[in-house]
Amino acid sequence: MSKDLKVVLVGLPGSGKSTFGRSLAATLNLSYYDLDHLIEERYKMKISEIFSLFGEGKFRMWETETLELILKKEESFILASGGGCPCFNDNMDLINQKAISVYLDVPLEEISGRLGASKVHNRPMFHGLDQGEIILKLKSLLAQREYFYNQSKIKLSGEEFSAELLVSELISLLKS
Repeated sequence: MSKDLKVVLVGLPGSGKSTFGRSLAATLNLSYYDLDHLIEERYKMKISEIFSLFGEGKFRMWETETLELILKKEESFILASGGGCPCFNDNMDLINQKAISVYLDVPLEEISGRLGASKVHNRPMFHGLDQGEIILKLKSLLAQREYFYNQSKIKLSGEEFSAELLVSELISLLKS
């Protein structure tokens, strides 16, 4: 196995990157990082504040800088990226050069259930949307982002995947 195992989870908002990432990190006894939390710590403000004060362009620049920093770490870890991260500034190429990318391909109906109206308080992109509007927004995001997500080295599809399944995929990939 390589010296440093870096795994970066990509996928739509609500696909389970954070939840699955924590579980996978615990299973593998590795550090877990969430890119959005790293950005908030580094710039001392919430993602929503960055967007409202500086706009998406500045956020994407800071996101890329933070991604570059974490990928330079000389340790093994699991990283949950933001949903849009792979789609900007050649981030997907960077991820694939420095880590093993894993696309969590979850059905839109499952994601929309996870993002139901009562659960979107920390997801500004979905504030004020009803269930139908959430599905339309997810379809639009998928159409824009799937090209980048599909460049991942591993793709896990379905509603349920286990850390054990991904570990076996990782071992196969590392052996090849």
